[in-house]
Amino acid sequence: MPQSPAQTPPTSVPASGTDVVLRSGSYEAHIASVGASLRSLTLDGRDLVVPFAADEVRPAYRGATLAPWPNRVVDGVYTFAGVTYKLALTDPGRPNALHGLAVWLDFAVVSQSEDAVTLAAVVVPQAGYPWRLRVETTYRLGADGLTQTVVATNESADAAPFGTGPHPYLVAGSAPLDEWSLTLPADQVLEVTDNQLAPIGLAEVAGSDRFDWRSPRVLGDVEIDHAFTGLSRVDGVATVRVVDPSGTGVEMVWDGACPWVQIHTADLPLLSNGGIDPGHRAGLAVEPMTCAPDAFNAPRYDYDAGLLVVEPGSSVSASWRIAGITR
Repeated sequence: MPQSPAQTPPTSVPASGTDVVLRSGSYEAHIASVGASLRSLTLDGRDLVVPFAADEVRPAYRGATLAPWPNRVVDGVYTFAGVTYKLALTDPGRPNALHGLAVWLDFAVVSQSEDAVTLAAVVVPQAGYPWRLRVETTYRLGADGLTQTVVATNESADAAPFGTGPHPYLVAGSAPLDEWSLTLPADQVLEVTDNQLAPIGLAEVAGSDRFDWRSPRVLGDVEIDHAFTGLSRVDGVATVRVVDPSGTGVEMVWDGACPWVQIHTADLPLLSNGGIDPGHRAGLAVEPMTCAPDAFNAPRYDYDAGLLVVEPGSSVSASWRIAGITR
């Protein structure tokens, strides 16, 4: 009598990967191993970022670690060291390569304690990016919030182009995003094309209702999906804040390793059935970046796009911190 094929036991790993829980004081964070993603961050039970469920495929890039480039490579094409490369197009509705190659890698836990975890993954040589890059990231909770550090090491024989950044959606409080106040200490904004968000050039934010947030004011119905630079810093640190009318809020701080920050009001298209995506304007994406959008094509622009070049055997790093603001 023929035997039935062996049944594969169901996996116990959630859809978003291994769930790592960190706790320190009134803070709690959940890190998902897929994309080394910040799945949730709370202070006294209050969400500081838009969360997602452990057994859920991460919605787009929410909370992901972006490497070896943040933001987009326009048309997925770039030239480095005299060679032209073509990346897969991954930007829905636009011909761009979006947010790097590490966002769907399952990072392995290297070390873990109650308040910290280090995870690592390797970007292997592939079409469009023929370098081997080890990406290691550490999340650490403390009284001052959650700090993430990314270290990238070039394990190839040739120099590699690189950039990194995070992709959290900050949550100020229970009021809608339209009622939150934003403080963004940036003097310049990167103008982009309407359809592809391809860089055009830098513009001063002074006098712009849409882009000048150097003094705190209410977001209202403004739509932003732009990179900013010319950051003002206090003791070397730039700080972006969003505050709810109730007085609660969240801030994100980082040092000079990230001279750029992408701000996105999470405006999403209608669903196919005409409904509204639950992520629509649910949080404010604040993405410190080591380089500008399309930095892999830095020579074509007349400003410093900040592309990092990592020599064989060398490492580069960047870090940022998210903290709650209480009444």
